[in-house]
Amino acid sequence: MPVGTLLTEISVKGFRSLRDASFRPGPVTALVGEPGTGKSNLLAAVRAVLDPKGAPLTSDDVTRGRRGPIHITVRTSADRSCTLRAEPPGRPAREGAATPVVAFMPAAMRADSLIAPPVPGGLRQARRRPATPRGDAEAARGLVTLFEQWLERGVTGVVVLVEEPELFLPPQMQRYLYRLLRQLAEQGNQVLYSTHSPSFLNVARLDEIVFTDFDPAAGTTFSQPLPVPPDEEFRASSEFDAARSELFLARAAILVEGQTERLALPFVFQALGYDPDREGISIIECGGKPNIPVIARVARAVGVPFLVVHDRDAPARKKPIPSEQQINRLIAEIAGRDAVELVPDFESVAGLRGRSKQKPARAWHDFARRRAEDFPPQLLRIVERAVAMARNGR
Repeated sequence: MPVGTLLTEISVKGFRSLRDASFRPGPVTALVGEPGTGKSNLLAAVRAVLDPKGAPLTSDDVTRGRRGPIHITVRTSADRSCTLRAEPPGRPAREGAATPVVAFMPAAMRADSLIAPPVPGGLRQARRRPATPRGDAEAARGLVTLFEQWLERGVTGVVVLVEEPELFLPPQMQRYLYRLLRQLAEQGNQVLYSTHSPSFLNVARLDEIVFTDFDPAAGTTFSQPLPVPPDEEFRASSEFDAARSELFLARAAILVEGQTERLALPFVFQALGYDPDREGISIIECGGKPNIPVIARVARAVGVPFLVVHDRDAPARKKPIPSEQQINRLIAEIAGRDAVELVPDFESVAGLRGRSKQKPARAWHDFARRRAEDFPPQLLRIVERAVAMARNGR
């Protein structure tokens, strides 16, 4: 059993948006999804089964339109299960194995209030005093301090639930807090958190990410991607900085070769009356065409709809050099109909003349002055397809 894995399976029925959903958490699990898809509901369900006295269920917790009791079941690393059954406002019944201690850090309370039963020599020593009036940023830093104390004191055996750990923290502190959470898991705890920040997502550990979605009939659903193949793990990790990790949080993505396309395409959206950020579309600069296959495989693995826009790097009647042919074929194999090949390249299709070293700046200034009718149809179609993907899921 991996270090830090206290719960190996979580199953929830009839609790808020969770009509009938289950998944297998690891030592660290990141819940990712649109607002309202059930991330916080899942954390609340885990807390309810592990700490029923501290998180009593009410009639508001029953899934709307569903008859029958709430069932929340967890299976532990000892291969034993515990089930909480409740029909609010009646008293809940919990049956089965003993469960780990749980610590819940909701977004609204942060480090001002650690919600967990006291444990001699562990959480009791790490608990903070009652909150005094102070700013949100200070409270967020208090969460960092709390986890540092846990690591120093060797706290172990705790299921840690955190809503949006990134709140009120600058990027550097977000990255540091992510490392603290991983260290807590390595110390023998288990960490589950919801997030909207790329700093808390690791492409080398795709199997730690659980994507949430909501369907009016089925309620909250979960999906877990397969891990990155070992032979691509290092390259994927080295290429996915915070900007490219936006891919995990996008409704749709356009994968492009470089800065020129990334800076210019937003003007095409604007000319058509769209805002890519409003649509949840990320334009991902891949750092060159050779990196596109790696990032496209990740997008496919996590289920984010995407288009690949890349240069053919040869005129229509001339074959590209062998290395370019190989990359073009690989992109076509991965992206299929979602690959858009520009002949011979983006600059020529966009009507950007010359070979200036300042291509990104030149494209930015040129595209900023254009209206929709001034853009080539191929670029307009790329934008329309991306918007359709974001709105329809494809």
